[in-house]
Amino acid sequence: MVTTSVGVMRAVVASGPGGPEVLTVGELPDPQPGPGEVVLDVVAAGLNRADLLQRQGFYPPPPGASDVIGMECSGTVAAVGEGVEGWSVGDPACALLAGGGYAAKVAVPAGQVMPVPAGVDLVTAAALPEVACTVWSNVFMVAGLQPRETLLVHGGAGGIGTFAIQLAHQLGSRVLTTAGTPEKRALCVALGADVAIDYREQDFVEETKDATDGRGADVVLDNMGAKYLDRNIDALATEGRLVIIGMQGGTKAELDINKLLRRRAAVIGTTLRSRPVAEKAAICSSVVEHVWPLVAEGLVRPIVHGTMPVEDVAAAHALMESGEHSGKILLTF
Repeated sequence: MVTTSVGVMRAVVASGPGGPEVLTVGELPDPQPGPGEVVLDVVAAGLNRADLLQRQGFYPPPPGASDVIGMECSGTVAAVGEGVEGWSVGDPACALLAGGGYAAKVAVPAGQVMPVPAGVDLVTAAALPEVACTVWSNVFMVAGLQPRETLLVHGGAGGIGTFAIQLAHQLGSRVLTTAGTPEKRALCVALGADVAIDYREQDFVEETKDATDGRGADVVLDNMGAKYLDRNIDALATEGRLVIIGMQGGTKAELDINKLLRRRAAVIGTTLRSRPVAEKAAICSSVVEHVWPLVAEGLVRPIVHGTMPVEDVAAAHALMESGEHSGKILLTF
């Protein structure tokens, strides 16, 4: 373990783009809160697929954001910047970040700091910000999923998928999902999925049509990108909405516009990380208002595969890349 001194903090540093082995724990200067910012003493940080891309050199942080990997964390307020109201030193919190989460301290705009929902411990709270904000903003705020509509979620056993299944189910929608193993499909069903599709052996388009009497899905939440584009359009209902939030299956594909027009459908590409601070603050506020009560009641819960000390960050990245986990992987400080 690295010994820290006054003014420096432990943080994950990368020796350069590459595999998990480029990540080690070093020392960086403590962040200071700017106007409108809060500094958190980090207790835990959540891993996300975008972290893997950043480590590989494909997804740099937005201008002005920390170069340290990490898009969500939980901890306690260590310092409050000028003009910040509603937060005091020592308050427990979780936060949506543009970067900097894999560190013992992080500065974050106050609008992206959220209270920890009742009943959730501080470490587990690190599993919430990115999934809650991603699902709520994309599935409900952007795509407008309604009760009794059908949502198709790809990668249902992942962090985003497990949260999307629960939230859509609790808000009255029908949920279909894809997952690769019997254990993962069983988890999806236990969380509220009506149908869990084996994407390795089954055609998710046919399964979606069968499950909806030929109608298709009203909203598709997709993390695959190019690989699934054409089939996702096939799986859409009339006036369906395809929301693409990831590129695990590539970045370029051919789009049959005639097929899209016949369905009067929409294809929406969106990211959360690069949105302006004000937009992220509005999303966080909406999540606290609409999603946190469901979490506090235990109706929606973060699914955590496991926690690992920050010194094991390389092993944590290797585990995420293997795809053998379900739910979130957390780094603890």
